Amino acid sequence: MSGATSSADLDEAPARTIYLNQPQQSKFRDNWVSTAKYSVVTFLPRFLYEQIRKAANAFFLFIALLQQIPDVSPTGRYTTLVPLLFILTVAGIKEIIEDYKRHKADSAVNKKKTIGKTEQSLTQIFKVQIVNTILEHLIWTMCYIETANLDGETNLKIRQGLSQTASLQSREELMKVSGRIEYQILLRGAQLRNTQWVLGIVVYTGHDTKLMQNCNSHSNKKNHVERAWNCLASAFCLLMSFVFWSTEMLSVNFGYNLLTFIILYNNLIPISLLVTLEVVKFTQALFINWDIDMYYPETDTPAMARTSNLNEELGQVKYLFSDKTGTLTCNIMNFKKCSIAGLPPTSESCEFDDPRLLQNIENDHPTAVHIQEFLTLLAVCHTVVPERQGNKIIYQASSPDEGALVKGAKKLGYVFTGRTPHSVIIDALGKEKTFEILNVLEFSSNRKRMSVIVRTPAGQLRLYCKGADNVIFERLSKDSQYMEQTLCHLEYFATEGLRTLCIAYADLSENFYREWLNVYNESSTVLKDRTQKLEECYEIIEKDLLLLGATAIEDRLQAGVPETIATLMKAEIKIWILTGDKQETALNIGYSCRLISQSMSLILVNEDSLDATRASLTQHCTSLGESLGKENDIALIIDGHTLKYALSFEVRQSFLDLALSCKAVICCRVSPLQKSEIVDMVKKHVNAITLAIGDGANDVGMIQTAHVGVGISGNEGMQATNCSDYAIAQFSYLEKLLLVHGAWSYNRVTKCILYCFYKNVVLYIIELWFAFINGFSGQILFERWCIGLYNVIFTALPPFTLGIFERSCTQDSMLRFPQLYKITQNADGFNTRVFWGHCINALIHSIILFWFPLKVLEHGKGFIISYYVVVTVCLKAGLETTAWTRFSHLAVWGSMLLWLVFFGVYSAIWPTFPIAPDMLGQAGMVLRCGYFWFGLFLVPTAYGYAFSQEEHGVVSQSQVVRSYDTTKRRAEIE
Repeated sequence: MSGATSSADLDEAPARTIYLNQPQQSKFRDNWVSTAKYSVVTFLPRFLYEQIRKAANAFFLFIALLQQIPDVSPTGRYTTLVPLLFILTVAGIKEIIEDYKRHKADSAVNKKKTIGKTEQSLTQIFKVQIVNTILEHLIWTMCYIETANLDGETNLKIRQGLSQTASLQSREELMKVSGRIEYQILLRGAQLRNTQWVLGIVVYTGHDTKLMQNCNSHSNKKNHVERAWNCLASAFCLLMSFVFWSTEMLSVNFGYNLLTFIILYNNLIPISLLVTLEVVKFTQALFINWDIDMYYPETDTPAMARTSNLNEELGQVKYLFSDKTGTLTCNIMNFKKCSIAGLPPTSESCEFDDPRLLQNIENDHPTAVHIQEFLTLLAVCHTVVPERQGNKIIYQASSPDEGALVKGAKKLGYVFTGRTPHSVIIDALGKEKTFEILNVLEFSSNRKRMSVIVRTPAGQLRLYCKGADNVIFERLSKDSQYMEQTLCHLEYFATEGLRTLCIAYADLSENFYREWLNVYNESSTVLKDRTQKLEECYEIIEKDLLLLGATAIEDRLQAGVPETIATLMKAEIKIWILTGDKQETALNIGYSCRLISQSMSLILVNEDSLDATRASLTQHCTSLGESLGKENDIALIIDGHTLKYALSFEVRQSFLDLALSCKAVICCRVSPLQKSEIVDMVKKHVNAITLAIGDGANDVGMIQTAHVGVGISGNEGMQATNCSDYAIAQFSYLEKLLLVHGAWSYNRVTKCILYCFYKNVVLYIIELWFAFINGFSGQILFERWCIGLYNVIFTALPPFTLGIFERSCTQDSMLRFPQLYKITQNADGFNTRVFWGHCINALIHSIILFWFPLKVLEHGKGFIISYYVVVTVCLKAGLETTAWTRFSHLAVWGSMLLWLVFFGVYSAIWPTFPIAPDMLGQAGMVLRCGYFWFGLFLVPTAYGYAFSQEEHGVVSQSQVVRSYDTTKRRAEIE
């Protein structure tokens, strides 16, 4: 079978030939999908490529190669190579663990049994059962589908197959099909609703599906803190190179000395920092995974850090881009309140319940007729499809609002029980009534209303209409009542952020209806501008309406969303909502979640051309005057059609300037691509960290584009979660993820980096001071393995106590005072000033630690100085620590003790082991050195030797002694 799609479901999809039951003929991909970063085959080359791309790793690889040149390295051939291999090993283990989690998530998706057969082949015809997620692109006949996993919308959509294949109801019949057809496609990720089953032919699978085509490969996001310390380290090394150049430019062996200098001072960039950061970040990710406060018991879902490379980015977020449906809301609509015949709403519970209405009907109250008509309209005027499961009725709605209205009527005894092609059946307080559906005047975003023309059981022609308050009030009859009371109630509903609709009706005469029907039939058959003609036709009959009341629906927010947004805004995080919903819905949610306040001014931008969009944006920018570029108490609302022009090259800057000047931004009716473009625009033109959060496949683009992507494990599948950097179950968990884990991670990582630079500068600048004494000969002051193990053993623990356990503020303080987040957000803890401050501090300490012992001590200078260095840097870690733990004590005091033990052993192992003969006898000095813990200037009493004789020479020392007699006169040569 050969086919080509004519729909926009697959942009420019090529024609594809499907061979039924001939697997040897099909050469397309299988249905296995993967969002993982590595495979067994690609791990090693891809991992090494990414690691060598890091400036620090490339630098140390270069040093390791230089050390292999004979007689160049003063520190041995393997003192850099071995630590580098260790670092790469640790990083590789971390990457394997994190990618294993991605593979597990992919396996959970791939193992879903959503088709009639387990074989994923293009040559089979499959039967897809109801409510299952489709894992391929199918050709089918007709069905209802929900595309929440694709575009975030929970309303049902109808997909119609070919009439020529509608009669094919079995696999056997479909097996005989051949030929070329033009078809629509049932996309992977859609869910069947109100359809028991469909038979379809699989045409696209796996990574060929639109869902996977829109999902980019796992992005390698760059860490801003890592970039910063790479640049600062390069600047510091450049400065040191200038110092060397100034002192050695007249040297005869300049080239040789240059290589020696590079090798000797390469550790100014701490090689241990790389592996330290890998371990620190991995541990921080575990803290996120283990946080019980971010565990959602209802779905047994913990928070998950899918990568640990961006932990500190969580502490610097300035712009937050959020989806609405399923991210801020629960995707659940509740009929909350209503106003009927001017009666004030009384329901304050979570579920709609107003017994007063039924009491008025029973007592034949003057409002009884209006209440009955109101509830009848809710049960009749809709496109909901009832589905029976035993004695239970399940409503499948093309709009969640409609479903909520029908359920609200049901609670008050007006139950929608059945639908035929031409009628609606309801149970009105125990009495079955059938309303003949004559015409459906369809809803559109332009009309903002929907109407049905029915014949009541009594034979009366009636028009039922529901819609936005402004369009309904424009069409009310002069005789309509309760207008003022209803307007007051609508304002009250709006203050609570509820979604409102006005309810009205009109009785029609037979003659008027027949005349209108002729116009309708004519309009519905025109070939040009049919939609416009129909809307003009609807205008004729939708007039002189009588107001019944208004409804208030709650698009229930997730628990804690308003409080979370309020807290994040106090932390000066700018929040933009990017949603596919219509403008009214998004605006209501903006009020509900407190992103928009009643006192905030609104800027609505709804234009239909590039020129109009340019003019509107320019006008608003001009009206702001000097306030442009500053935060104003204004909310910008723009729709997707206008956004198409606003994102164009010539208008983009004006749109960005206006948006950045507003306190809140809401973009409505945006496509997944537009979401990604908005995030990319801010990311590239604003020097700030961006975060995108969403729960559906339509959010994948912006999640991968932002500096940090957060997926919500919700009702719209796992696609957003699998493509994210961090996954949480509720939007409210974002508060702790950013303000606590993000801020802590930033403080810990930056303190760890600064400390590692400090301790390396202290040690290796001492070698520079020593070079001034030895004439820049390349001679080293410290024993080579003492240098090599300085970072790996002697001072390895203090950075971990800063990187893992450091807390500048408690968790409660961070959440109570979100303004503290601005410290990390503005990078106050790690910038050029702070970095150079630590370097100068290290420089001063190195001067004290080298020149003071040099003037005081006669012998053993290298040993004593190295002792002072270890003590100093360990005490420095203690001073930097604000939250002491048992590990902190172990790291600080234990590192000092470890140094003493090591030197005691190291200076006594020769000649038992052929290592370090020049250290022989140093053990005595270790014992006599004294344990100098707190001062820097107290010199230990040392009575050790000062021998510096040749060892193992051609002539032994005994022979030298026995060979001379200086009392005798030397013979002279005549």
